[in-house]
Amino acid sequence: MTGGNEHLTTAEAAWGADMPDWVRALAIACGRTNQRAVAQALGRSGAMVNQVLKRKYLADTSRIEERVRGLYLDGRVQCPALGELPSQQCQDWRDKSATFAAGNPLRTRMFRACRACPINRKEAAE
Repeated sequence: MTGGNEHLTTAEAAWGADMPDWVRALAIACGRTNQRAVAQALGRSGAMVNQVLKRKYLADTSRIEERVRGLYLDGRVQCPALGELPSQQCQDWRDKSATFAAGNPLRTRMFRACRACPINRKEAAE
């Protein structure tokens, strides 16, 4: 166990030896600032972050994992339209591109790029 970071201590107790690296990074980030600030940076609720740390989040964790990797573990993807970018930004663009928005040239470009992107196709198939 690690002293000084109650979030890391909580995650270690809940996850044990099975704790993924991204959950550890999430706990460390919460210890550096606070859970609310980390949740806000991730674009998720504090309750979700808390449940993940306590291993009580019952839904699929792949989307929050992708956001944590992008923000705290330098997770990057190769975007066909924008080049290399953090994985959480890719996720944001995939979400935005689900609906067409004609008023913004970048949104139009990303709508087309995301529809053809293998990352988006893989997520849609799951």
